[in-house]
Amino acid sequence: METMEIDSPTPSSGEETKAIVVILMGLPGSGKSTFCDHVMRSSSRPWARICQNMLLQVFDEMSQRVSSDLVGFITLLRLFDLSLTLLHHDTINNGKSGTKLQCLSSATSALKEGKSVLIDRCNINKEQRVDFLKLGGTKVEKHAVVLDFPAKLCISRSVKRTGHEGNLQGGKAAAVVNQMVPKKELPKLTEGFARITFCQDEKDVKESINVYGLLGPLDSLPSGCFGNKNSDTKTQLGIMKFLKKVEPSSNAGSEPTISQKLIPNEISPGKDSGLQGTKKASDLTGVAHKKLEEAAAASDNIPTLAFPSISTSDFQFNLEKASDIIVEKVEEFVGKIGKAKLVLVDLSHKSKILSLVKTKAEQKNIDSHKFSTFVGDITRLRSQKGLHCNVIANAANWRLKPGGSELDIATKEKADCLSPGNALVVPLPSSSPLFTREGVTHVIHVLGPNMNPQRPDCLKDDYVHGSELLRKAYTSLFEGFSSIVKSGTEVHSTNDDHKLKREAAYEFDMNKKYKGCEKDPQPGLSDFRDVRKIPDEKVSLETTKTWGSWAQALYNIAMHPENHTNVVLETLDDVVVMNDAYPKAKRHILVLARANGLDSIADVHREHISLLKSMHDVGFKWAQKFLNEDKSLSFFRLGYHSAPSMRQLHLHVISQDFDSGHLKNKKHWNSFNTPFFIDSVDVIKELDEVGKVTLKNDKFLSMELRCHRCKSVHPNVPRLKAHISSCQASFPAALLQNGRLVSSEDNTNFCE
Repeated sequence: METMEIDSPTPSSGEETKAIVVILMGLPGSGKSTFCDHVMRSSSRPWARICQNMLLQVFDEMSQRVSSDLVGFITLLRLFDLSLTLLHHDTINNGKSGTKLQCLSSATSALKEGKSVLIDRCNINKEQRVDFLKLGGTKVEKHAVVLDFPAKLCISRSVKRTGHEGNLQGGKAAAVVNQMVPKKELPKLTEGFARITFCQDEKDVKESINVYGLLGPLDSLPSGCFGNKNSDTKTQLGIMKFLKKVEPSSNAGSEPTISQKLIPNEISPGKDSGLQGTKKASDLTGVAHKKLEEAAAASDNIPTLAFPSISTSDFQFNLEKASDIIVEKVEEFVGKIGKAKLVLVDLSHKSKILSLVKTKAEQKNIDSHKFSTFVGDITRLRSQKGLHCNVIANAANWRLKPGGSELDIATKEKADCLSPGNALVVPLPSSSPLFTREGVTHVIHVLGPNMNPQRPDCLKDDYVHGSELLRKAYTSLFEGFSSIVKSGTEVHSTNDDHKLKREAAYEFDMNKKYKGCEKDPQPGLSDFRDVRKIPDEKVSLETTKTWGSWAQALYNIAMHPENHTNVVLETLDDVVVMNDAYPKAKRHILVLARANGLDSIADVHREHISLLKSMHDVGFKWAQKFLNEDKSLSFFRLGYHSAPSMRQLHLHVISQDFDSGHLKNKKHWNSFNTPFFIDSVDVIKELDEVGKVTLKNDKFLSMELRCHRCKSVHPNVPRLKAHISSCQASFPAALLQNGRLVSSEDNTNFCE
C-alpha cells in the first residue's frame, strides 16, 4: 500500500466531519508533498495523505499509449531506464509498486473512516483526475490545489533533492518533468471541482496552506476559483495577460480575412452563443455572399461595448443578484447610446450568468439590436468570432499593475489604483495588439465589489452595500462607453487590403498625485478622449459634451484650490496656476480659469476677453520667472489646445526645449507644434475682432514630425528629440511676431 499519514484528532461524538478530497496538481518538484506535510501538521481535521510514485504514473500512462508500437516501447524503456529498478522499489507498502487503483482504494478507505484526503500525485491532466473526482460521490467536496510553478524551477528542485520516496531525484528527474510539461492541463470547475486554488509563487502556497491548515473538522470553504491562472488555460483571458502574450510570427498564419471568418446573421440575447445560424463565408456565393460581407462591414461601424460580468467570478458575487443589476443597468442605458450596442460576453455556452441575463432581458423586452449576449474570448472577438467591438471592458482588481505592454503603460499614466464602483477609460495606442488585430480603440477597466473572503476588502455577505457598488460599477462602465460614443470616436473596420486606423485627439496626461485612487463620490470615469470630427481645416466649433468624472479633475482644482495645495502653485480671484502633471518640456504649467461654464476654448466669447487677458498676464509672469531662474531656457509659448480632453478652460505655458520623458508620441508633439495649438495672443485678438475662436482640425495631430525650428522631418520621436536638442535654427517668422514667443531678451507683453 502507499504511504499514508494521518493526523490523529477526530470530531467529538455526535458530530460528523465534512470530508474533503483535495487533489494536488503540479510537476515533480512543485512542492506537493511539502504542502501536504504542512497542512497535516497544523490542522485539527483528520487527514490522510495518498502518495503514489510519481514516475510510475508517467510510465504507466506513456506505456499504454505506445504499447502497440514495439519500437516506441523499447525507446520508452531506454528513456526511463530507471523505471525497471523502481518497479521493485518499496515505494508504497511492503515492497509493492504503487498504482492508481491502490491510491483510489486507500482514499476510499480513508473517507469511510471519516478522514479528509490529500491526493499527492501529479494529476497533470483531466484524465488523471477524473477517477479521483468520483471519490465519495456527491457527499464529498472535491477541491484542487494547483502548484503552477515553472518547469525550470521544478527541475532545479528535483535534481537537488535526496532521499525522495519515489527516487525521483538527480538527473533522472529532469527527463520526467520535461515529458510532463506538454501534457499539463489546468483544472476547471466544470470537471466537478467545488473549489480550485491556483498557486504561482511561495506566497500563494503559504496562503493556501494556511487556509487548509486552519480548517476544522466541521468547517467548510467557499466555492469557486481562487488565485491567478496562467494564460495557457482555456479560460477568459484578462486583458493584461492577452497583451503580454508573445505574438505568433507572421509566417505562422495571418489574421483571417472576411471571407474566412464566420459571419453572424444575428446576435440575439435569446441565444447564448450570439452566433446562431452562422455560415462560413467561403461557402457562400454571389449575392448572398456580398450581402453578408456588407452586413458585417456595417456592423463594424456601430460602436459596441463588450463587457464581462463584473464581480461574479473571483469576487463571488451572487449570480441571481448580479444578473438583476446587469439587466437593470442595461435597460437604463440602452436608450442613451444611440445606435451603439452592449454585449455581455462569457467563454462558456453553459454560462449561468449569460442564461440568467438572457431570460431577464427577454422578460424586460430589451431591444435585441441594442443588447445581446455572446460566447467567446473577449480579447479575440473579431479575429475568432467575427464580432467587432471597438470598446471592451476589463474586470480589474484595485491595483492597476503596470507592465511591459502598451495598455499597461497607458493605464499607469492614468491611475495607480481603482476603487470599487469606479471605471477607468484608457485609449489604446495604435501599436497595441488589441488595436491592430481586434480593432479595439478603448479599454475600460472597472472594479466591482468583492464578496470573496480570500480577497482583500471582502464585504462579508453585505449585499446591500455590495449591490450598491455593483450598480455604481456598471453605471461608471456604461457612462464611460457613452462618453466615447458621444465624443465622436470613429469606429474603423478592417479588411484584406487596409489596416486599422484611428484618429484621436491629443490626450491630457494627469498627475499620479491626483489621479490615483478615485475618491470622487460621484459614480464616474477616470478619463476619456475628446475626439472631435471637423470636416474643414478651419471651422467654428462650439460643443456640448458629457465629461466623465476623471475629466472633471481640472474643474475641481479650479473651483476648490484649497483642497489641492500639493499641486497648486498660485491662487488668484480669477485663475489658478498649477504644474502640468506630465510636462512635455522642462517647464510646463497650466493657468486654469476659475469660471463656471467655460469648459474649453470653444466656450469663450467676446465678453471673456478680460479673463483671457488675465490668464495670459499670469502665464507671461510665470514664464519670465522661469527664464530668470534658469538661463538654459530661452523661449516660452502660451496657448490653448483646440480640443482638450479635460474639462475647464486652461492655458498652457510651455518652454520650447521639449526636453521631457513624458513627450512620447506624435500626438504629444503635434498638439504643441501644429495649428492645433492656438497662441494666446491670437485667441484674444480673434475674440476682439470676431467674437469667437476659430478652432483647428484635429487632423494636425497625425501630421509628420517636424522640428519646430528648422521644420526638418523625422521618422520618430526619439530621432526628433535628438535633433531638437542640438538644432540652433531660428524659429519660423510667424512665431517671432506679435509676442507668440516669450524670451528673456524681450519683456514686452503684447496683451497689455
